[in-house]
Amino acid sequence: MNKVRLDAFQNTWYKPGKSFAIRILWYYMNLLFLNSGWLPSSAIKVHILRLFGAKIGKGVIMKPYVNIKYPWHLHIGNHCWIGENVWIDNLTSVHIGNHVCISQGAMLLTGNHNYKDPAFGLIIGKITLEDGVWIGAQSCVCPGVTCNQESVLSVQSVANTDLLAGSIYQGNPAVIKKMRDINIQQ
Repeated sequence: MNKVRLDAFQNTWYKPGKSFAIRILWYYMNLLFLNSGWLPSSAIKVHILRLFGAKIGKGVIMKPYVNIKYPWHLHIGNHCWIGENVWIDNLTSVHIGNHVCISQGAMLLTGNHNYKDPAFGLIIGKITLEDGVWIGAQSCVCPGVTCNQESVLSVQSVANTDLLAGSIYQGNPAVIKKMRDINIQQ
């Protein structure tokens, strides 16, 4: 039987995409401006993210205490809402489409560990949230998951497989509950 050997862990194959100095600078900028409550301006937060390589569209709202691992791996479309205490742990690409809502305390996790590996090796997978997706409060989207257009992940649910377009998912693991019926009002 293999025993866990965390002392054998190594992820030298992983390249975060920027120098150590840029990563340290980002750590403090994130801490001061995004992952804090003193700066209410979404425009300033978006500007700072763009300075560090994030691709962000227009009309993006970012609430206080958002935590973003690496902005250079982040793409956010137009008119998105990022709620309080959202954690985007993007070791690799996170692509967020247009009109996406990520509610309070939600987590987008692009990294995990291989439980079959005694050294607990790092596993990464990109996340895609297509147009019109809603990630409910305190929900989690796991590495490699695509939430297809207009899908919903309900409060405190865990998406570890792709979500079908126009469907509402709930639970851990998230399972489809019903189709989303969007009532368009004029």
